[in-house]
Amino acid sequence: MLTEPRSGLLASWGNALLAGIVSPDDAALAIVGDDAVHRVEGLPGEAGPVGLTLALGRLRGLGATGFRVALPAPGHPLGLSGPPEFNARALDAQEAVVAFGVSLGLVPEVYEAGPDGDLHVEVVWHCLAVREAPPADVPSLGEAERELAEALRDATRVLSGLDVAGSGPAAEAALDAYRARAERGSRDVLAPGYPARAARVLQLARRVGLLVSLAYEHGPGGAVSASEMAARVAALRPVERVARRAQVAAYNAYVEERERS
Repeated sequence: MLTEPRSGLLASWGNALLAGIVSPDDAALAIVGDDAVHRVEGLPGEAGPVGLTLALGRLRGLGATGFRVALPAPGHPLGLSGPPEFNARALDAQEAVVAFGVSLGLVPEVYEAGPDGDLHVEVVWHCLAVREAPPADVPSLGEAERELAEALRDATRVLSGLDVAGSGPAAEAALDAYRARAERGSRDVLAPGYPARAARVLQLARRVGLLVSLAYEHGPGGAVSASEMAARVAALRPVERVARRAQVAAYNAYVEERERS
């Protein structure tokens, strides 16, 4: 969870655009980030792929009043509401954006293009019909914050048992990258207009996600057998799920607040 899902960037900056806080060009620039280009394919009324600025404007014209994030994983359709075709595409990508106010969703497909040594990333967002229903397993910000506090204790305990803290330079580099991002805060990811609590929850979700990643990728510890590795996965899977739920809750906070008002 050291890099943000593209769906989170599109949802948060798309919400800021819909609220009139940022311009279409600024929103598109923030969403594209370090990628070369983003296009949207399958948008109603368009014969072919279009740019992000046009696509966001068209979605607003079709009735979109907000954007939610889905971060599904096998066995956990987090943020999805159907139909099966959309769910399958979102699960394959492990992320999606669902428009609020219009029955449409967006699933990214990422391509690398260019010669060796000069590769660049292009993203095509596939626009598909979605079912109007409550998203699966998405907590409120308050619920997510409470769950994260417990998950952080669990993750720390598991990592201590695995001796991940002493797992070498790769783990140290990951921790340094996290600390650098933490110093900048979450406002560089969440667009203007989001509540401070959402930024706090997203930051804590990042921290928990990092600890889980370290345990999976950099922590040999005592997990030298298949049974010990299985025990590690079993211990960390609930923590990972909590972190993803909290991440979705943070990105969806804009729509959540609008529903309450």
